[in-house]
Amino acid sequence: MSGESAGLSGEPAEPDGPPDPSGALGERERAVLALERASWPGPGAKERAIRERLGISPTRYYQLLNALLDDPLALAHDPVTVNRLRRRRDAKRAHR
Repeated sequence: MSGESAGLSGEPAEPDGPPDPSGALGERERAVLALERASWPGPGAKERAIRERLGISPTRYYQLLNALLDDPLALAHDPVTVNRLRRRRDAKRAHR
């Protein structure tokens, strides 16, 4: 079992379904932000948690996270985390 097809509840995850019409972040998006808020002893622990909790690869996780940084719903849900990550992303872009 690869773990790629299971969501947080153990049910199959929807890869990139349509946005939630209710205007709220979905379960996966909230879980991505929650993982990003946590502190990790090293990258291996975080990558393992991404695979185990979300059932997706770390590459896909970072793609989702980057998209969330531009989502106003994510900003409303967790402004501290989103703004911190936006500043870090902007600093990296400016450095390049």
